Amino acid sequence: MCFSPEASFAGGIVISSIGVAAIKKVQKPSQIVFASIPLFFGVQQIAEGFVWLALSDPKYAYLQNVGTYVFLFTARVLWPMLMPLSVLLMEEQHKRKNILWVFLVMGSSVSVYYSYCLLFLNVTPHIVGHHIQYISDFPESLATPVFLIYFIGSLTPLFISSIKRTYLLGILLFLSAVITEIYFTQYLTSVWCFFAAVISGVIFWILSEPVHNSDPKKLQAEIRLQ
Repeated sequence: MCFSPEASFAGGIVISSIGVAAIKKVQKPSQIVFASIPLFFGVQQIAEGFVWLALSDPKYAYLQNVGTYVFLFTARVLWPMLMPLSVLLMEEQHKRKNILWVFLVMGSSVSVYYSYCLLFLNVTPHIVGHHIQYISDFPESLATPVFLIYFIGSLTPLFISSIKRTYLLGILLFLSAVITEIYFTQYLTSVWCFFAAVISGVIFWILSEPVHNSDPKKLQAEIRLQ
């Protein structure tokens, strides 16, 4: 997150709290992964808070690698797979589920790619102004195509889903990505993750929509599972 370690920690705590509240709004087991997204974002922001500390004060230098890799694992490995998966799990229309599988495969391929990069290549965070820039030796030639797959695989499911209001989350995430790309290109990972973390609070609102299940037996079975 931008600005300071204090801002990252405060933002992480607030977003995590929203995540806990969203989980309490869960009405069906299939919503649990989706409801957990703000909680993961909160952990991610707290991890970047530790990166800020490590870069700002030498006595916290031992926290740099842990904070960096927790943050980047969440940002680049977890999200491209978790976003389409969470929507797929909630979807009940067969045709839409089949389409959503395509985006889950896309997201998973990005997750595998970044897993390899984080394991075998170097990445170093730097404070530049009021932002953290993550400088890596990941293949430059693949940066744009991988990001496009990440972007499409993560956001498109929100527009395909039949779940009410998910498209609004998709619109907000899309706009935040465009703004970040235009004004904060060098700090894309850090700044877009901050925007996305704040926007993830919309998930609480989405889950506030009552679920209507036409199959009483199925509904009773799901209630017993919760």
